[in-house]
Amino acid sequence: MKNNFTFLILLFWTSIFVGQTLNERTIQGRISVESNFIDGVNIRNETTRQATTSRIEGYFNIPAKEGDIIAFSAVNLETLTKVITKADLSNKELKIEMTLKSIVLKNITINSHPEITSEKLGIPSATKHFTPAERKLQTATKGSLDGILNGISGRTAMLKKEVQVERKEKLLEKIEYLFEEEFYIQKLKIPKDYIKGFQHYCIEDQAFVNSMKTKNKTMSEFLIIKLAERYNQIISDENK
Repeated sequence: MKNNFTFLILLFWTSIFVGQTLNERTIQGRISVESNFIDGVNIRNETTRQATTSRIEGYFNIPAKEGDIIAFSAVNLETLTKVITKADLSNKELKIEMTLKSIVLKNITINSHPEITSEKLGIPSATKHFTPAERKLQTATKGSLDGILNGISGRTAMLKKEVQVERKEKLLEKIEYLFEEEFYIQKLKIPKDYIKGFQHYCIEDQAFVNSMKTKNKTMSEFLIIKLAERYNQIISDENK
């Protein structure tokens, strides 16, 4: 009789466990921050203690069932928790929109830096000011005949490259004004001798460039932290 009772108890708990397992499925999702898809976000099922991180383009997979609590966290992002619903389990892709933490960057007093202009900081002006390279390109393509001749000779292509180089130089100037040397060394852990190389590495990232162009300083810092992690890994691999 005692053995039968023990068997019934084991059967009861086994049925509950199996039922929970059958209801569990692997959720596929994608994380974004202000329309940018983010990798490296920590994802943890607080109910089952399973964890993972988002991959390139913000994709992630994690087992879960209805009622499970999923926590999403990352440096410079507000932690987000979500209770999984039946609808979430039936959706093909779970979309998670996270929010940036408010970050105070380097303050700039324009009067104490006469070399800083509104154009260098990306502040729009009522009058369009062309750079020397842009003026040369405009002149080369202004007349229909001149444009054809310059196109044939390759001068237009050369001038376009000059404009691109000039634009990158302006982006480098903006980075220098926004982030002090201590920020690179202390927070990003970039060795002092590698700071210039890291700045060039940053301006090759289109998402970071877009954040600079739109003057979204909070997004710029969030992205530069992710870029620093990758750049430090490159340095580590090279020194092996």
